[in-house]
Amino acid sequence: MRNRPIPGSSGLVRAMSMLGDPVLHAPCEPVTDFGPSLARLVEDMYATMYAAQGVGLAANQIGVPLRVFVYDCPDDEDVRHLGHVVNPRLVTADGIELRGPEGCLSLPGIEAGTPRLDHAVVEGVTADGEPVRVDGTGFFARCLQHECDHLEGAVYVDRLTGLRRARALRAARRAPWFRSAPQSP
Repeated sequence: MRNRPIPGSSGLVRAMSMLGDPVLHAPCEPVTDFGPSLARLVEDMYATMYAAQGVGLAANQIGVPLRVFVYDCPDDEDVRHLGHVVNPRLVTADGIELRGPEGCLSLPGIEAGTPRLDHAVVEGVTADGEPVRVDGTGFFARCLQHECDHLEGAVYVDRLTGLRRARALRAARRAPWFRSAPQSP
């Protein structure tokens, strides 16, 4: 029997910010209020991530420019990692650089081979202010780096170059959800 609620079970699904939305292209602010509104935000983020069938979600992806992300992501050994980080810092990104398929809930239906390192460590705190350190390898390391990028105002297409970048941006411009031109670095 579980004695803890399922993350997101009391949350509301919020609208997703899409590529080109200014909130995705600006660094997020640190969280300073660790009250009920932060707990509600985290619950809503889980609910939104699960509704969109994602493995990670940053707060700015639902229009909230705060340094928070949630995740429910497997690593390469299919071990499930579930949690959230408030005011995260990517303290380590090392190992072998791998180009692997990467997508984003803010660019639905678009995927591109994106270079990422295969090991990442993120430190921050929980919504209760308790220190947390998350160590990931493989696909989970990719997820951690992806979510930290969001909080710095970057999306994965910003890491692409040449033909991969052109194809991803062309696909975005043709997508029914596209609203405005994406920001260029």
